[in-house]
Amino acid sequence: MRPYRPKDNVQKKSYYTDRFWVAPRIPEEPVEDEIFKADLRTLKKEIKVKKAYIQRGQLVIIIDAKDNVKALQVLKEKCGYDILSEMSAIDYLAQDGEFEIFYQLLAMSKRKRVRVKCRIKEDEAIESVEPLFRSADWSEREMYDMFGIKVNNHPYLKRILMPEDWVGYPLRKTYPLHGDEAAQWYEVDKIFGKEYREIIGPEQRDAAYISTTDTCNFARIYHEVPRCADPNSEPEKIESFNEDAPLVETFDLKKSKIVDKTR
Repeated sequence: MRPYRPKDNVQKKSYYTDRFWVAPRIPEEPVEDEIFKADLRTLKKEIKVKKAYIQRGQLVIIIDAKDNVKALQVLKEKCGYDILSEMSAIDYLAQDGEFEIFYQLLAMSKRKRVRVKCRIKEDEAIESVEPLFRSADWSEREMYDMFGIKVNNHPYLKRILMPEDWVGYPLRKTYPLHGDEAAQWYEVDKIFGKEYREIIGPEQRDAAYISTTDTCNFARIYHEVPRCADPNSEPEKIESFNEDAPLVETFDLKKSKIVDKTR
């Protein structure tokens, strides 16, 4: 058996020591691929393209938000990008006062990918592309749920992950990592009522939290104890294992060895 080592706060260890380190940006390369050039010419005939470049072998196109439906329609019907594999948003409110919305398209016939990006203000809305791509239905609902971005003409714009009465938008950078006060008391208030707050206490939302006194939810605290036992009780002495398993050799604790190094 291995020697037990305390696991307190093991998830809180810092993996990066330079807190000001900024990841280098992926270089933007000119559009030289003939297929991408043809697709870009087709798109420019219909809408205004602000910028286009190649990143990681795929075409990135930046457009006005008002042209999002027209751009995706041209790319789907005239260029063959018939799959919307991903769409979401990025919060740049603190930096630029805007959201960035992106659409990831795939053309199976050409084995090419295109990313369409646009920007909107916090109080602006984006037009739904659900009539073009059915996969946008849940993605637009998730964008509304997580960022609070309104989508015009969506068939059913409701929260999809969080409850309808949830306060705030969890993927905004201003949202607390462990939730706010409303999040801490949400389940207690819903299931038991606010009058039980003092009895039950707030919800523990820290993923690295380990209780040294709770033996019901944490199986091993410094030594093995029976479930829901007094944390100050003596450790349970186990002499043998697998006594009820006839086809498994019984393990004798007295014959065990603690190995310092593996071979």
